Amino acid sequence: MANAGVIDDYVTRLGRALKGPPGPKRDMVAEARDSLVDTAEALEDGGLDRAEAERVAVEEFGGIDEIAPAYQERLAVSAGRRLAALLFVSVPLTCLMWGVIWKFFPGDPAGYVSRPGWFGPVARAVDLIQVLVGVVGGLALFALGRGLRRIRRPRFVIRSLAMLVWVMLPTVGVLSLALTYGSHNAGGFPAYGTAAALVSDALSLVQLYGAVRCMRVTRRRLAIA
Repeated sequence: MANAGVIDDYVTRLGRALKGPPGPKRDMVAEARDSLVDTAEALEDGGLDRAEAERVAVEEFGGIDEIAPAYQERLAVSAGRRLAALLFVSVPLTCLMWGVIWKFFPGDPAGYVSRPGWFGPVARAVDLIQVLVGVVGGLALFALGRGLRRIRRPRFVIRSLAMLVWVMLPTVGVLSLALTYGSHNAGGFPAYGTAAALVSDALSLVQLYGAVRCMRVTRRRLAIA
């Protein structure tokens, strides 16, 4: 490996310019470093001293403003895939979890009678929204995976997925609060319902974080030091 020098300075600046999931970003920066080191070593074997070999290797590799956009697009796709996979798995799972709870709560049939008339339609609306979001997540996961070569604007897919989360979370949140209120009228909320609510909130926070990160990594302008 090269000592601190032109290559180290270059990959440090590249790492600072890129935004995205830490793991893929670290791998990309390491990949760039390895490529530069291999080129520098080949040049050094050809007769150049180490400092000059590193300088030439960096020049041949390209300026950060030239290569960073392509690296950033790869990071954006990685972030989009993660959010799509999260939605594809977690949203339908949340829907199933609450479907089971609403089916068995309250245990007393009289409790169902005391539920307000809007409870059923609202519950079905929440289920429908979550199922649709899960389907969209699955389609986006495919588009950003095997279908990536066929889509011209992966950035549009990623940002649309993030916007979907921003719309879905408050909508489902408000409707879920209404269902909770209606269930309280039906005789109290069980402990397992509270646990399910905590799980739902945790998943929502992770989804929100993923959406914010997707918007961040798909910004047009990179901060290149």
